[in-house]
Amino acid sequence: MNYVAPWWLPGGQLQTIWPAVHARRQRAALGATPLPYQRERWPTPDGDFIDLDWLYAPQAGTLLVMFHGLEGSSQSHYARAFADHARQQGLSFVVPHFRGCSGEINLAPRAYHSGDYLEIDWILQSLRQRHSGAILVVGVSLGGNALLRWAEEAGSQACHTVDAVASISAPVDLAASGQAIGRGLNRLVYTRMFLASMKPKARLKLAQHPGLFSAQALHGARDLYAFDNVFTAPLHGFKNTDDYWARASAKPHLASIRVPTLVVNALNDPFVPAHSLPHASHVGQNVTLWQPRHGGHVGFAQGRPPGHLRTLPERVVGWLQTQGPSHG
Repeated sequence: MNYVAPWWLPGGQLQTIWPAVHARRQRAALGATPLPYQRERWPTPDGDFIDLDWLYAPQAGTLLVMFHGLEGSSQSHYARAFADHARQQGLSFVVPHFRGCSGEINLAPRAYHSGDYLEIDWILQSLRQRHSGAILVVGVSLGGNALLRWAEEAGSQACHTVDAVASISAPVDLAASGQAIGRGLNRLVYTRMFLASMKPKARLKLAQHPGLFSAQALHGARDLYAFDNVFTAPLHGFKNTDDYWARASAKPHLASIRVPTLVVNALNDPFVPAHSLPHASHVGQNVTLWQPRHGGHVGFAQGRPPGHLRTLPERVVGWLQTQGPSHG
């Protein structure tokens, strides 16, 4: 597989920002026509809920599942691109939202995190029970790392649940990515964007569960390291941010994956540093690494201005479909 960025979109920052901006402009020009998702709410084993957005294809033998990124949803530009491709290919498509990301705050004293493989296991096991055909799974950014952690923990059992998985722009070394996103332009753009969404949700969680964490410490959090120290780590059983980032990172365990897996990372991703990416020596025979020079973070636009976002779903889903059925 190969990808070369268009001449008019140089550099990892532009290749990251433009696809999201273009997608928003395109939706506005079309009158914000929503995809015809059908929403389904599932009760969780711990008394909470998650929301799944479905695009059902009549008589589809294959289900394409997408786990979104940090503060993403079924409306994220990459989810819409994969949804459009799934419809063209006659595949059913579903986006299970991580807790609190569907537009309604969840109930339990928890949210979601980069190593949430137990949640992914429950979702995929539930999908397997209701779908007898092939299940192909894509995880994007945070969702990609969490999906890889699931494949690692599941080992040989993963093949009985899904047929193949792919991660896109996953921060497989969370400490390296956390440091990168906390510096320079990344801190000004991406850190501020994420905290502007995450802090209000955390305050709602504190209103639901008074005393869950320190409101003053949350107010003082100026980067993801501090936010994770106050909120993400303690709510999900980690000692602190360092413990969370170390235990949740997928990179150290890639060799244990037993299901066909594609790991996609552009070398110019602004907050997944190239030096932190796995090499062939880090993975086993079941993992294929695709590390193009260009693409940014979940970007991969192509074509003449203003470009299109079809390349990534075409390449990734095309690879997944070449992997033979493996569930039993």
